[in-house]
Amino acid sequence: MDIRVDDVRSQEVIGLIREHLVSMAPTAPPESRHALDLDGLRGPDVTLWAMWDGAELAGIGALKRLSQTHAEIKSMKTAKPYLRRGVASRLLSHMMREAKSSGYSQLSLETGSMEYFQPARALYASFGFTPCAPFGDYLEDPNSVFMTIYIDEASA
Repeated sequence: MDIRVDDVRSQEVIGLIREHLVSMAPTAPPESRHALDLDGLRGPDVTLWAMWDGAELAGIGALKRLSQTHAEIKSMKTAKPYLRRGVASRLLSHMMREAKSSGYSQLSLETGSMEYFQPARALYASFGFTPCAPFGDYLEDPNSVFMTIYIDEASA
């Protein structure tokens, strides 16, 4: 499988992002959903990677720059045919390496507190992410879990 930077223009990537946004609709009220839409993912402070299996899109993941040393993981999503095949782990490893090589020393994320997001929380914890306070523009929210890692100390 091939992981490469994507400009969020292909129909496959757009479709997976839309699926991601729709899948979150029943999980929390609108004010507690923090996924970036297509325009947000095309912003100058965001890098999105797509993982391709030949012509098939396996998954996506993005980093949003918060400062020179701090980035946020955004929009991790695995395509349904690739669930439980290591796509999310490979994307996360790749993004952590890219973040470290770009000079970031800290990665943070917001994910849901509901059961639906338990696999995501378990994945992040397995990579060394630990709970943290809200960061950036986030506020305390019972529907959110905030996690962080200092990647200069992690084996990315």
